[in-house]
Amino acid sequence: QEVARRASAFGMHLIAHDPFISEHVAQDLGIELLSIDELFARADYISLHMPSNASTRHIVNTQLLSHARKGIRLVNTARGDLIDENALADAIESGHVAGAALDVTDPEPLPADNPLLSLDNCLVVPHVGSASIATRTRMATLAADNITAFLSGQRPPTLVNPEVLSKG
Repeated sequence: QEVARRASAFGMHLIAHDPFISEHVAQDLGIELLSIDELFARADYISLHMPSNASTRHIVNTQLLSHARKGIRLVNTARGDLIDENALADAIESGHVAGAALDVTDPEPLPADNPLLSLDNCLVVPHVGSASIATRTRMATLAADNITAFLSGQRPPTLVNPEVLSKG
């Protein structure tokens, strides 16, 4: 939703595929909801924002890319395994996809011989899309707070797996 708000500031016509957003919320954001096939057929730019699970692994594949609008640009800041990277490399090399920007890959980091790394119109960065100074400072502070609490026998404030403490 935040990407939609920012894109609308540039005057973009917003279309999306999101099975979890209500029509009411989509209308409030000025988004036209579509099937994923319709989205790829109509969009100039696509930014992926979805979880990685069995139904989304390689959701962006040869078939979907072949039905995409020629010249599409793809951004992935979600999860690397959403994209079949060989299919994306082929689509970029053929000119069907104009370019891609990938903050996440599968695996991370990509092997040096991955074809995406040799493409001038494919930007691959090492999962640092959130790497503002403020964000990294907050992450370091949270880590330090967790370590300090744990070492002093207290419950870490942002504990992800509480079962670990109960087993120790």
